[in-house]
Amino acid sequence: MAKAEMFQKDIPKEERVFYYTSEEDDPIKTDEQEQKTEVGLPEGYQFIPKNPFVKLYAALLYRGFKLFGQYYERGYWNAKFYGREKLKKARGKGYIIYANHTNPFHDVFGPAIAANRRIFTIISPVNLLVPGMGKLLPLLGGMPLGKSKEEKAAFHAAIDKRLKQKNAVVIYPEAHVWPFYTGIKKFPAGDRSFVYATRNNLPIFTMTTTYHKRKNNKRGDLPRMDIYIDGPFWPDSKLTDDENRAKLAKEAYDSLVKHSKNSTYDYIKYIKKSEKK
Repeated sequence: MAKAEMFQKDIPKEERVFYYTSEEDDPIKTDEQEQKTEVGLPEGYQFIPKNPFVKLYAALLYRGFKLFGQYYERGYWNAKFYGREKLKKARGKGYIIYANHTNPFHDVFGPAIAANRRIFTIISPVNLLVPGMGKLLPLLGGMPLGKSKEEKAAFHAAIDKRLKQKNAVVIYPEAHVWPFYTGIKKFPAGDRSFVYATRNNLPIFTMTTTYHKRKNNKRGDLPRMDIYIDGPFWPDSKLTDDENRAKLAKEAYDSLVKHSKNSTYDYIKYIKKSEKK
């Protein structure tokens, strides 16, 4: 499958099939991904910048990013958002959004448009290598996963701090981008990422992107999007941390599956090799 492009072009029908072995296969291959096993963070990497000029630049950049995102989401993808009012139930608190991973650039802009506050998104450090955009991602809220013990500790502390600042943290639990996929894959890391909601006693929400035929053919056969916000789902004070992580993971998965069924158009067909005829 071709590399991702921000303004995606219509793919010839005969190429709209991806045969996979497991749900952890990558339909999108890039030069940066080939290096992912070797990628670490730059020495002395700051998850939360301390320089006031960097903070100001990041704030201005994010404002422009969000303005462009409005055009990109609503203008290019004809995206419609449903359930955004549910996020008001987390007024005065930080929260976590779990979303399906189906479009490299919509997955950057979509949560920023849906959320009612600043977002910070957990990303792979390999994304920092993407030409041009890679260096901007941390300024726009990208939080790259640490590799060493020290980096992981600093990463977790930064996520907790952003939540305490009443921001929204965005997580893609499916890990791998499957363009235009209308199902929901199992979470490779299980319930590990739900630790942030559990230990901070904060709610989670889900954001499910669904795909539909356009009424016109301005973009060829490229689909349009409907995006559904669901929640909040809260930790239960009567449960242990492990039980709460499992509870929240199930609620998030079930919610994503429920809303994914609203998709009405499979632009790309995903076929498991064992089922290939």
